[in-house]
Amino acid sequence: MYDHCIIGGGIVGLAVAMALQERLAGAKIIVLEKEQELARHQTGHNSGVIHAGIYYAPGTLKAKLCRDGAEATKQFCRENSIPFETCGKLLVATTNAEVQRMEALEDRAQRNGIEYSRLTIGQLKADEPNIAGLGALLVHSTGIVDYAVVCRAMAHRIVERGGKIKRGFEVRAIHEHEKGVRIEASSEVIETRKLVACAGLQSDRIALMAGLKLDHRIVPFRGEYYSLPASKAKITQRLIYPIPDPDLPFLGIHLTRTIDGRMTVGPNAVLGFAREGYAKCSFSLQDVGSMAGFPGFWKMARKNWRSAMSEFANSASRARYLTQCQKYCPSLTISDLQRPQAGIRAQAVMANGSLVHDFLFKQTNRMLHVFNAPSPAATSAIPIGRMIVDRLLERGESFGTVPAQAEA
Repeated sequence: MYDHCIIGGGIVGLAVAMALQERLAGAKIIVLEKEQELARHQTGHNSGVIHAGIYYAPGTLKAKLCRDGAEATKQFCRENSIPFETCGKLLVATTNAEVQRMEALEDRAQRNGIEYSRLTIGQLKADEPNIAGLGALLVHSTGIVDYAVVCRAMAHRIVERGGKIKRGFEVRAIHEHEKGVRIEASSEVIETRKLVACAGLQSDRIALMAGLKLDHRIVPFRGEYYSLPASKAKITQRLIYPIPDPDLPFLGIHLTRTIDGRMTVGPNAVLGFAREGYAKCSFSLQDVGSMAGFPGFWKMARKNWRSAMSEFANSASRARYLTQCQKYCPSLTISDLQRPQAGIRAQAVMANGSLVHDFLFKQTNRMLHVFNAPSPAATSAIPIGRMIVDRLLERGESFGTVPAQAEA
């Protein structure tokens, strides 16, 4: 019998395990991961950015978690000799409408206590000669790291403190009972007093397996991106982001430096037809059937069909994709878009068709399920783990229920 079991070996699940060890010395803790490697899905396919939190409404939990998480992530990297770099990020306005939206972001930066500088056209050109725009916000504290490396260090710390990590454990059944939770794989059974599920792309299926009733489903969105050639790896010294459109759910195509010296451009946000299919044109009958059978998917599709068609067109045409990049980096050519890759975002969609932009939790007497972990989940993972543990422990042996959706 374990005291706590965590399903999911991504960064949020591992952060929960570390937080439990901080609070409960000597507790028996196990992390279950269905893959043979940790951070195999969302964590291992993200952009590697340590976000500063400029986008989030002042005073919200999401804004606070991002600021706290950025510092906690950097401190964890220092303690474990993990390479990271605080290179800064430029949010570049390329139209008059974007200049106005940039002013709103500037107000958010001030109210969130984020250090930034506003650059004129001339200052932008001097700071980044290869970037074109009418002005920009320079967010000084944004950084880059390899979150898969962070996860391996987290796993080492968990095991060093007496925890256990079991890879290759694919959950087949979950039974909650009076004294705990029974978790079954094909050839093994684990008993735990409490369960935390951080299963990302499979989170709704894990919850349904455990008998929970849900009013949402996970819909996969592919974020397709390209690597620039080595000759363009230093085309910018900072990360380059467009000014986000508040009417769209994603940030837009951007230039991202990586900690291993590469430069990527992307991602877009196109509907995926396989939750774990990273190759282009991946298709899973089970995953498509799950979407098609959920009324909320069709309501979401009707609300967002115009942007969906645009994203599909950008995905199909490298030339259209390039046009999005050239708005702020005109020197890029189609031959620069090399080695296409993709990550997949686990997007929770409610029965009414709305996209969930905050964290989504559901609790029972002995289980807590984390469904939606949007950006900046990787940046904020360490304080998120502590927040989840607070929810577990503040209710003692039986931690009750909370509203399904909690702002984070």
